[in-house]
Amino acid sequence: MVSQNKPWMVLILTALAALLMACSAAGPGGSTSNNSPAPAGKPIKLGFSAWPGWFPWQVAQEAGIFKQAGVNVELVWFEGYLDSINALSAGQLDANSQTMNDTLTSIAAGADQHIVLVNDNSTGNDQIIADKGITSVAGLKGKNVGVEVGVVDHFLLALGLQKAGLKLSDVKVVNLETGAAAAAFASGQMDAVGVFAPFTTQAIKRPGSMVLFSSKDFPGAIPDHLVVSGDLRKNRPADVQKLVNAWYMTLDYIKAHPKEAIAIMAKRGGVSEAEYKEFDAGTTIFSVDQNLTAFAPRSDITHLNFATQEVSKFLLDNKFIEKPLDANQIFDGSFVKAYAASMKR
Repeated sequence: MVSQNKPWMVLILTALAALLMACSAAGPGGSTSNNSPAPAGKPIKLGFSAWPGWFPWQVAQEAGIFKQAGVNVELVWFEGYLDSINALSAGQLDANSQTMNDTLTSIAAGADQHIVLVNDNSTGNDQIIADKGITSVAGLKGKNVGVEVGVVDHFLLALGLQKAGLKLSDVKVVNLETGAAAAAFASGQMDAVGVFAPFTTQAIKRPGSMVLFSSKDFPGAIPDHLVVSGDLRKNRPADVQKLVNAWYMTLDYIKAHPKEAIAIMAKRGGVSEAEYKEFDAGTTIFSVDQNLTAFAPRSDITHLNFATQEVSKFLLDNKFIEKPLDANQIFDGSFVKAYAASMKR
């Protein structure tokens, strides 16, 4: 009798196993978000912080795009941008969202990092904001300017002063984390401040304050990137490719579902949807073609090799680095090129 019942037992156990597998694959409420299996392998720890050009990563996570791209990603949010820079340099992240000048500083200090994608260019969302009593860049001379030293808006401040015939030494730079700098200016503790969105929203609330100049006045000077560790690039190039693919899949999703995407990004930025929409003009998200152009070597600041020279000079002049850096060792446009080729096919 026992031997005759074994086939039925096998059928029952098989059915139960199939049911358990179906339940484990289902999302909240028992429904599956897509038919693709969860990506295997160790997750890529990807850092990002408060900048409009990096909020699409939040969309990628919440819309399940990393999974669709076949890459296992652990998205890590940082309240302080500088903390994310330090985390990548310390090996606590595999990839991070950061600007060129911060990447160069890290590489000069010995970090093995590579820029594989231009997320965007800042076209107005980095700003030098001044009190109502300061109506020109020349008026900054001798004034207290709150800015995070060595970070992107310190570079913007230097560019604006140089254009007006001044130097950084002509102002009193007060080193503050960007969020703290915005708060200090808003409360009247600083004469001027250098901040990026969304912190610009807080700073400009100071009555009578005005934007003296912004990244819009220096096109191409502030590119924002996806930066990966040398280890990830060397040992997991296929996953780096999938990460780049996921970025472009996310941009397609945002274009197709703007309402849902803006809600996600505004929430991550801690601003209203209306405020978030105002950031659009100040951040130019790069298309595939714009990326290909940026990675191509040319002699103007819209190309990464030339921009590296300008940023490197700033870092050298202000003693953040000791010697110029070789751009050929920093940029790897092969992943963008591979994505572009796949789209043509």
